[in-house]
Amino acid sequence: MSKTLLTTFSDAEIKRQASAGTVRDLRDARFPGVYLRFGQSRDRGTWYLVAGSKWSKIASYPELPVKNLISALPAIRERLAVDPGASTAAGTLHTVGQLLTWYADRQSRDRSLSAKRRSTTASVISCHLKPRLDDLPVSEVTRSSLDKLAMWPLQEEVSLSYVRLMWGVLVVSFRQAAKLHMITTNPIAGFKFTDFTKARIKPKPARLRAVQLEVVLDQLAARFDETPVDCTLALLMLCHGTRVGETRMARWAHMTQGEQPEWFIPAENTKTRCEHRLPLTHQALALMNRYRRWQQGKGYQGAYIFPSKNGRPLTESQACAAFARLGAGEWTSHDLRKVARTGWTDLGVDYLIGEMLVNHTLTRNVQTYIHTSADLLKREALEKWHGWLDGKGLAVIHGSTSTGNGNSHIAFEASNGAACEAVAESVKSEVSK
Repeated sequence: MSKTLLTTFSDAEIKRQASAGTVRDLRDARFPGVYLRFGQSRDRGTWYLVAGSKWSKIASYPELPVKNLISALPAIRERLAVDPGASTAAGTLHTVGQLLTWYADRQSRDRSLSAKRRSTTASVISCHLKPRLDDLPVSEVTRSSLDKLAMWPLQEEVSLSYVRLMWGVLVVSFRQAAKLHMITTNPIAGFKFTDFTKARIKPKPARLRAVQLEVVLDQLAARFDETPVDCTLALLMLCHGTRVGETRMARWAHMTQGEQPEWFIPAENTKTRCEHRLPLTHQALALMNRYRRWQQGKGYQGAYIFPSKNGRPLTESQACAAFARLGAGEWTSHDLRKVARTGWTDLGVDYLIGEMLVNHTLTRNVQTYIHTSADLLKREALEKWHGWLDGKGLAVIHGSTSTGNGNSHIAFEASNGAACEAVAESVKSEVSK
């Protein structure tokens, strides 16, 4: 086998020489110093840039076809002219579509991310970014091309806050590809969202205010016997300001009794990926006692507080449907969280305690200097809040006349088992995030 053949690079010529099996290396006089060396499997090879006796890898073949090699060479030579010690590596992702496909696959297998986060990223890429940027070469990504193909058309179709979310996905995908040398340079490094619009993103206005809670609680009281799963899901969120995902995945074993009853939310169920502990007041215990008696009356002995038909917790879509039924378009699950946080402020609850209750990520300084879970202060805040809610109609729903936790007797620890058909039928169309 001869070592090197002078030829003209093309994918067809490489395929022909691979089948012939008579040479090890190919070179082209048009591109001095560039060689293709076949691997043991001759349908594959490696591009090299040779200077003296030094062979520097550019990329693998066929991941980097001839056309893309020719496009990448000027940038490689430019880097080397500025810095002779620079890398000769050329990325293997040549269009924005290829980059986004690679990043979507990477995210889908990232176990550190929540299912919600993975799903959102996949949706953003498949429904919005790829349809607009699929064929755009990475080398031609500019502020102008992004604005024309994606950013400006998107702001006509969806909310500006969602456009910013999509921009975040695009930025992180390019940054990750550049770090792993999947692209030679990051063309959007230094770009900002404000390069494309100066419009300010305003927080969504609250659709549920404290003065409306009396009507809402009256409605939940009237519907509790008919739809106890829907109502308890909403009440648990209103009482504790939890996210819908945290609430729908709760297990009975996560709610414990004792001198200081609490609801434990594991890290994998939270948005912040930090475990969360919430004190349970006598009102919350009484509410869950009523709901638990209903479940047991239906024969349910499973682990989840809000089971779906298959015995798993309610799905995100099922929870959404539940709040669509309850709110009738007037309010959503997140409005319950907002009104709880606002209510705590109005009742004089310390700002930091309120942030800890809703499990917001605290600033680095707070995390550095404040090392406490403030259980007593959180309990006092929730007792004050639930006492206020009692006056608006919560007392009618939970039915407790106790002023403390001592009279609440709830068998929170559920035995193993799956949801029976009676319970399954009552929640088969329920929804949750």
